[in-house]
Amino acid sequence: MMQNECSTVWNNCLEIIKQEVSDQGFSTWFQPIVPLRLEDKSLTIQVPSQFFYEWLEEHYIHVLKKSLSAVIGEGAKLEYSVIVDQGNKQNGPFTVNLPNRSVGKSKSKATPPNNPFELTALTEPQESQLNSSYSFDTFIEGDCNRLARSAGYAVAKKPGITSFNPLMIYGGVGLGKTHLVQSIGNEIKANLPEKFVLYVSSEKFINQFIKAVQNNELQSFQTYYLQVDALIIDDVQFFGNKERTQEIFFHIFNHLHQSGKQIIMTSDRPPKDLKGLEERLLSRFKWGLTADLQQPDFETRMAIIHTKMEAEGIEIPPDVCEYLAYTVDTNIRELEGVLISLIAHASLNRREIDLELAKQIMKNIVHDIETEVGIDYIQKTVAEYFHLKLEDLKDKTRKKEIVIARQVAMYFSKEYTNHSLKSIGYHFGGRDHSTVIHAVQAVNDMIDVNANFKNTVSDLKEKLKIKTA
Repeated sequence: MMQNECSTVWNNCLEIIKQEVSDQGFSTWFQPIVPLRLEDKSLTIQVPSQFFYEWLEEHYIHVLKKSLSAVIGEGAKLEYSVIVDQGNKQNGPFTVNLPNRSVGKSKSKATPPNNPFELTALTEPQESQLNSSYSFDTFIEGDCNRLARSAGYAVAKKPGITSFNPLMIYGGVGLGKTHLVQSIGNEIKANLPEKFVLYVSSEKFINQFIKAVQNNELQSFQTYYLQVDALIIDDVQFFGNKERTQEIFFHIFNHLHQSGKQIIMTSDRPPKDLKGLEERLLSRFKWGLTADLQQPDFETRMAIIHTKMEAEGIEIPPDVCEYLAYTVDTNIRELEGVLISLIAHASLNRREIDLELAKQIMKNIVHDIETEVGIDYIQKTVAEYFHLKLEDLKDKTRKKEIVIARQVAMYFSKEYTNHSLKSIGYHFGGRDHSTVIHAVQAVNDMIDVNANFKNTVSDLKEKLKIKTA
């Protein structure tokens, strides 16, 4: 009975508060409040964080007092029960009770926050800063990214509701982290247009925070981010050793998470390896799901090439597709860069896309010496040394002298290039990676037992050093 009375009193207060604040302010700062108890003329309400309590006291105390006086009468008091730890299944939330404290005069309505992206006043959320070209349709799934993509899709369908909150995606450069998280954001916007989705890089967030401090607009900065329904932060590793930025992000993170809003982050490494971040922040990063993106395997690279070319309306020959998939085995960004250059050269020079053009492009744009050019040179040098034709190293023949020369060329390709074993095997007539492993072992064994062969390898090393130095 007392709880019903408490809820009735608070609901009556809310009806008055609605008339005094903006719709956004009401949903952000009053809907999350839970009425706990009413004793005499003292109402206790529960708020989700210390930051939440401080904000109410600083910006809305006049509205709260007005509503309480109107509903409860003269002498009404307000107390807070603040959640400082959400707890877990074994232990419930830990709260502290705080009495109301007096504050100075304030305006009858909250001042609309400034948009840190445009530095102009706003009353409603603005642009999401998303790139509409990123979507799940263009994000190719493979063994290297299946968990991250599946989790991302689940979050996109039910933001803030799944256990994947926060969702942390990590991986090296050019593996598709930004593509995936922006795809999540665009999917949320498409399915739930009323949700405010915001994408921001950590660098931009830091710069906005610094500017807000300099311009004495920190309150507007905080309020703006607290309106977000799905916050996407890219490259959180750059928050390292920036204590004040971590402090404000900690409060924003807490409020959004406790309000059932979705948080999505990317990093170049897992949370346990992030340096310069406060432990309390790292622990929150681990609350949801952490999923990694790995280097794409051969089949995924093939799929990426086909998808990219189909989107451009270009048919790519199978041998060119295989050549590119084997040769560019570092990351997706570099592979897409090669495809863009290939398309541009074919268009500008009015040439058909073929293997010769693909090899020419690789010579021009892959800066590392350990590329197809390096393998070509190794094969040519070894063939000349053993007085063989270049094609002999790629043929299926099992003649002893050719097999030894081929194994030596594979050995140097493994030593002097960064190609995968699969890629090396491909350049020697499409052989399996196990053949390359056997070749390297065979050469090492012969070096140990055959002095003449050891001298041969040393001679070839001297010739190759001219190119690989």
